[in-house]
Amino acid sequence: LMNAAVAQGVEPAHITQHCDSVSLCFSKGLGAPAGAVLAGRRAFVAEAWRVRKLLGGGMRQAGVLAAAARIGLEQAEATLRRDHDNARRFAQARTSPGVQALNSLLCSASLEAVETNIVMVEVKGGWPSPAELCARMQAVSEEELAETGHAVSVLLFPWSAHTVRAVWHWNVSAHDTELALNKLSFVARKCQE
Repeated sequence: LMNAAVAQGVEPAHITQHCDSVSLCFSKGLGAPAGAVLAGRRAFVAEAWRVRKLLGGGMRQAGVLAAAARIGLEQAEATLRRDHDNARRFAQARTSPGVQALNSLLCSASLEAVETNIVMVEVKGGWPSPAELCARMQAVSEEELAETGHAVSVLLFPWSAHTVRAVWHWNVSAHDTELALNKLSFVARKCQE
């Protein structure tokens, strides 16, 4: 919700105005350690509250988490916009080559499809599979360290038979994005060899 609101330049209420209920997680993009909020009709929220207590949910000292959530909400626009910029940087060149500029037979990404903090990378050909590419991006080899001077482990998700999903959050910097691009370039080159 917050990523969509920032990307569209609207308030979250504009997006949710026709919804019966809304749940917003404060971790992930907003950077709080935990927590979520649920909004809806009074009876719906009351039933959710009852079920949460029935299942043992609840927490003491929740004010500490609420403070972290509040800071995340106050900084959401700047933080999420930075995540969106990093995702776009990954998909296309700015100061260094993005996935598009790798000119690789292994993978490609559509800059037009990058609307928020998510980049879908198409894995071309039959090898490596998205799962194999993810494993190679996560692993660090002696050869990589010797060649690039960095030991970088990148977590990606094999989304489909031909697609890998990359997602940015508050803890991934522009420098981390550049390191991930360098890692992808290294992995693509090694796969082509």
